[in-house]
Amino acid sequence: MINKAFPYLSPAQSQTLLRIAVSLFLVAHGVARAYLGTVGGFGEFLNSKGFVIGGLLAWAITIFEIAGGLAMAINYFVKVIAAIFIIQLVAGIILVHASQGWFVVGATLGGMEYSVLLIICLLVVAAHHKK
Repeated sequence: MINKAFPYLSPAQSQTLLRIAVSLFLVAHGVARAYLGTVGGFGEFLNSKGFVIGGLLAWAITIFEIAGGLAMAINYFVKVIAAIFIIQLVAGIILVHASQGWFVVGATLGGMEYSVLLIICLLVVAAHHKK
């Protein structure tokens, strides 16, 4: 049933919307990397940070973003996938975004605010998952 007052969604509907939206944001990240052909560059970046198998890891992350994000969007393995995405985002903060500051745009560029927001969203999604 749709709520007749703003925001016009029940708590269950809003939780579903958040799960699907955050999942598709992460799917888009993997799809863009694969489509634009930047997986190799991501692997080289990981190698430069000390990961021995950066190319393989870059492909694994890319495939996980797509497959894991789609699985979470359709309500499969939500808590496990959310936990893995959180680990991935924390690693991204450590390796890239923390040195750029807080803001993605504005006072700084490329900061960690978006990653932190995604982590919070993933925590809420996992906390409310009932399966």
